[in-house]
Amino acid sequence: MFDLISRYDSEILDAFWVTIKLTFFSAIGALVIGTLVAAMRVSPIPVARWIGTAYVSIFRNTPLTLIIVFCSLGLYTTLGWKLAGDSLADNNYRWAIVGLSVYTAAFVCESLRSGINTVPLGQSEAGRSLGFGFAQNLRLVVLPQAFRAVIAPLGSVLIALTKNSTIASAIGVGEAALLMSTMNENEAAVLAIGAIFALGFVILTLPTGLFFGWLAKRYEVAR
Repeated sequence: MFDLISRYDSEILDAFWVTIKLTFFSAIGALVIGTLVAAMRVSPIPVARWIGTAYVSIFRNTPLTLIIVFCSLGLYTTLGWKLAGDSLADNNYRWAIVGLSVYTAAFVCESLRSGINTVPLGQSEAGRSLGFGFAQNLRLVVLPQAFRAVIAPLGSVLIALTKNSTIASAIGVGEAALLMSTMNENEAAVLAIGAIFALGFVILTLPTGLFFGWLAKRYEVAR
């Protein structure tokens, strides 16, 4: 195992760095989209609620592999929607971020909606009594409390996103899973290779879980 690490050290570091970047940018996209969809799901406008519900139902129940392959082969290869000039590798990398973002946003939305439901109704009524509209009330009163209530679930979503980033290998993005597949083709030590990458993902996800657990305790809403 240590011999494999010494021979592939730079490739392993580069692959996990791509995994980290995929997770980071996809997390930002998922948080933004998920928050907007959650706002639509609790909106007083029926059409907005319907669109939000449809979004969650579609993306939460569609395999992530299908979404990412559709982004690459459907939107990029077939329709020619480019995100990074003419580079195939760069376009697939960015479309992988898009696919991970829209998929994970459905889970962010549901976590956040559960947090919104924990906010006492009197808080919203107090905001309306001050003349706040729906958007202003949501932004200033409801969402800050909702985010504090769902820090731990959002941490779990982020950990799942880190592991789901391996699906990007389906369109040739050079992250950890693609390198592991390449190493398995060239090396006989399958168990050692699996152990290396399992350890790598533990190193990535364990601190994330501990950090979000600490945040949840630090900023939990007193009831």
